[in-house]
Amino acid sequence: MDEQVDVVVLGMGPGGEEAAGRLAQAGLTVVGIDGKLLGGECPYWGCVPSKMMIRAANLLAEARRVPGMAGAATVNPDWTPVARRIRHEATDNWDDTVAVQRFEGKGGRFVRGWGRLDGPRRVVVGDDAYEARRAVVVNTGARPWAPPIPGLADLEDRYWTNRRAIEADTLPASLVVLGGGAIGVELGQVFARFGSEVWIVEAAERLVAQEEPESGALLADVLSRDGLQVRTSAHITAVHHDAGRFVLELEGERPVVGDNLLVATGRRPDLASIGAATIGVDESARALPVDGRLRVTDGVWGIGDITGVGAFTHVSMYQAHIAVEDILGHDPEPADYRALPRVTFTDPEIGSVGLSEAAARARGLTVRTGSYPVPDSTRGWIHKAGNEGFIKLIEDAGRGVLVGATSAGPAGGEVLSMLTLAVHAEVPVHQLRRMIYAYPTFHRAVEAALDDLAS
Repeated sequence: MDEQVDVVVLGMGPGGEEAAGRLAQAGLTVVGIDGKLLGGECPYWGCVPSKMMIRAANLLAEARRVPGMAGAATVNPDWTPVARRIRHEATDNWDDTVAVQRFEGKGGRFVRGWGRLDGPRRVVVGDDAYEARRAVVVNTGARPWAPPIPGLADLEDRYWTNRRAIEADTLPASLVVLGGGAIGVELGQVFARFGSEVWIVEAAERLVAQEEPESGALLADVLSRDGLQVRTSAHITAVHHDAGRFVLELEGERPVVGDNLLVATGRRPDLASIGAATIGVDESARALPVDGRLRVTDGVWGIGDITGVGAFTHVSMYQAHIAVEDILGHDPEPADYRALPRVTFTDPEIGSVGLSEAAARARGLTVRTGSYPVPDSTRGWIHKAGNEGFIKLIEDAGRGVLVGATSAGPAGGEVLSMLTLAVHAEVPVHQLRRMIYAYPTFHRAVEAALDDLAS
């Protein structure tokens, strides 16, 4: 059956749901298509349930910090209420009925199935086809990617991805985490704080390799004190499952063995699975090419992880707004990613925005940096236990503005907000120095970092 509608949204993750809902509310006939749950990764396996896990693990850590600060405390970790909260409060037992009703209440229609592009304005789902008079919006996200390590592909049905980790009703006695990026360090710290013996094995020289070197060093130290075993610069020669346990063979080191294996080595779009070649896109590309208004080609827009800008819900939602405005003919400002923020929700949180020092230097900028340790700030000194962190500022000295910053600490993601604003609005550094910073706060460490910037 062929059906004509105004808009087809292929992939109903956060950005797809937002775009589809807004276009439907604007009076267009909209069909949203997804083979999984409406809402995508974030509410069911990503942002929301993982932060519930992190919140619970951080409560345990805080209780363990009571001795020497406020008396005595006994901590008895129990995963049961965490799993129950994820199942009932976050995911409705991985049921998207409420989300579908919300979307249809806005005037849209949801089709559950795996859709494929069949030319610029046509999407096929099984035996049905939808012709879009106005636009096709592609929001099919990315899939977990596993490196080509000998033996790993044979274990795909046995090892965990982030989804299996989120769905776990019980925790393993021991866990090997392959990958020291944001997902790996977040979940690794959670499981360790609940009593699992955890190894993190990372091929790069440091954890969270896309962040500043200081961030990786900080996390390596904190995680080690949490009881995790961290292996960086690891060359894994093989993976196998022996006597009920996963074994990672490491070149020049003893094997790492655990009851469970979590593969957290990133995610990649699958352009072939959505028929990208039918709109003239190379299906071997790492991302769907889009312009500043998220257009791929005439009649097709792309938003979210598939665009390769950043695998973050806030990027997808930001892009959805621009795409909707463009589809409606409102001539939006092109996308601007200069001040793209990101937070790794470990304890301490690692918040960063814009360019790293290395990236700024690679662009040929005249770079000046300033930093300040959070424990040396008054609020950090008061906080004491669990006060690890720092502020690092990256200035384009030629223009006198910040082009990047890192805020690591007990409230790193929240302190990041003022730094994101400074980078986005290109607030002159001399103006930032003239601000009044509330005392005693974590964000006051920014003022000290600005002083270091000038020295």
